Amino acid sequence: MKISAMALCLCALWCAGAQAACRQALAVGLDVSGSVDTTEYRLQLDGLAAALEDAEVQAAFLAMPQAPVRLMLFEWSGLRDQRILADWQTITTGAQLSAIAADLRRTGIGRAKDPSTAIAAAMVFGARAALDQAACWQKTVDISGDGPGNIGRHPRDLTEADLGAVTINGLVIGPQSRANTSKNLQNVKSLEGYYRNFVLRGPGAFAEVARDHADFAAAMKRKLIREIQAPILSGMTRPGPAQ
Repeated sequence: MKISAMALCLCALWCAGAQAACRQALAVGLDVSGSVDTTEYRLQLDGLAAALEDAEVQAAFLAMPQAPVRLMLFEWSGLRDQRILADWQTITTGAQLSAIAADLRRTGIGRAKDPSTAIAAAMVFGARAALDQAACWQKTVDISGDGPGNIGRHPRDLTEADLGAVTINGLVIGPQSRANTSKNLQNVKSLEGYYRNFVLRGPGAFAEVARDHADFAAAMKRKLIREIQAPILSGMTRPGPAQ
């Protein structure tokens, strides 16, 4: 039996016995640390908005109306600097995604941003939010970023006790760009390598790459389609750092 067919069978069994079934809780976190200027901030929010309005992305969200996706969006920078941009919603219509996109385009930068980059804190924040969505079969966190962590715990030190049974995917922005070569990469050859070695967690975890902030919308579209359409098989394998 192919994996996709197996996933459909499992979904059918779960749907039969589940109340208010949810196939995936998806928390999307955007990096707004000191390396992100006003133009790049807008490229991220507007890029995410464009991805949510895309017909293929909306079709992926709505592919299983009997078991919809729940979506939450947040931005992050320092150890205690996480702001929810869109709280949890059960996505049942394309109009909901378009409304979230419209809100993102109206959203401005909040209070003065912490210049540091606390990736581990963002991972834990997103994981705890996703774990609260107990009815969802799969719990996924997306961490977008254009630089490695430089404060707080190193992502490699996070354990299952910190993150639970959550898959963490990444959207890496410009790992070879000029902006990143000026940063302290802590002997990491590329930001993509940093994400693959330390940030990604759980079965099937993956990293999508944007050449730079201007490529963010296209990369976000690819990532959303890939993770929402993936077989719902997590929870059967203990999460751990991706290889």
